[in-house]
Amino acid sequence: MAMVNVGQENGTPIDIYYEDHGSGQPVVLIHGYPLNGHSWEKQERDLLNAGFRVITYDRRGFGNSSQPTVGYDYDTFAADLNALLDRLAVPDVILCGFSMGTGEVTRYLGTYGSGRVSKAVLMGAIPPFLLKTDDNPEGVDRSVFDGIKEAVVKDRPAYFKDFLDNFYNVDTYRGTRISDQAWNNSFNTAVAASAHAAYACVDTWLTDFREDLPKIDVPTLLIHGDADRILPYENTAARLPELIKDLTFVTVRGGPHNIAWTHPEVVNPALLDFVRG
Repeated sequence: MAMVNVGQENGTPIDIYYEDHGSGQPVVLIHGYPLNGHSWEKQERDLLNAGFRVITYDRRGFGNSSQPTVGYDYDTFAADLNALLDRLAVPDVILCGFSMGTGEVTRYLGTYGSGRVSKAVLMGAIPPFLLKTDDNPEGVDRSVFDGIKEAVVKDRPAYFKDFLDNFYNVDTYRGTRISDQAWNNSFNTAVAASAHAAYACVDTWLTDFREDLPKIDVPTLLIHGDADRILPYENTAARLPELIKDLTFVTVRGGPHNIAWTHPEVVNPALLDFVRG
């Protein structure tokens, strides 16, 4: 397996697993919680067929990457991404993140700049700032996230069952846009991830990206479902047009959180038009 080392914990290497396929302009696909790089299969196929090089990787704690108990913050996640880009020495990269992956894209550009990045894609975005504070009244009350952490500790598999039902809006799309088999695959991926990561990432969701967003100086595509129950549209995507300079905004009508799986007939043409443009 292809790995890049990003550090160690108590002498044990922390390695990031990645896959690198095709040729042409590189597109780096950054997965959401609690999945892995294989969750991009519906987009990877179309990107490869369109002549792009497609790079996926598993965030630390997920998939085939190491499962340390350290480094579950966006500064570290962005540094992990930077280490991968250093290893591959790829220029003119298109960074495409889904859900938690949009945080990597945003923090990477805010920290490292766009020297080797030509475009960015935010799908099911977590920015600008999820937590409700005095200067962020559009956010979500902290008690919601405390409840999530309690649920993860009490019964992590049961939590993921409820999470994935809302991830796909199963009550609406079961048997049409999400099969039982696809849901089971996501569940198996989720419970195989690090228990520590499942818990620690909840606090990571509360990262404030408001200082990073104005630093994004590349064309950016935002795609978000207006029926998203995980990262509600009005708390996230609807706020971004005033914070990102060069933004193309595509709303997926009736789209749940994981629109990459449920609505590829909307997502993929928008993605391909943007990366080709």
